[in-house]
Amino acid sequence: MNAKIRTLLAQTGRLAVDVNSLSDDQDLYGAGLTSFATVQVMLAIEDAFDIEFPERMLNRRTFASIASIEACVAEIAGPREAAA
Repeated sequence: MNAKIRTLLAQTGRLAVDVNSLSDDQDLYGAGLTSFATVQVMLAIEDAFDIEFPERMLNRRTFASIASIEACVAEIAGPREAAA
């Protein structure tokens, strides 16, 4: 799942740095993620994992790091994506 999220971030996040140089807990907004790019990342993740982020997760904290995105996707998708 982590590799897929990193790929989607690289494709849609418009980060100022290479996504592979970031640690899982590094601040994505500090790495250049914008509000507009966050929406693009969210839509790409929803499509790739066949999920929909609930309203309670539509906030800056959810998309603050790769680890936080991964935790939210795992919570939404459940066991079927945990091994991905």
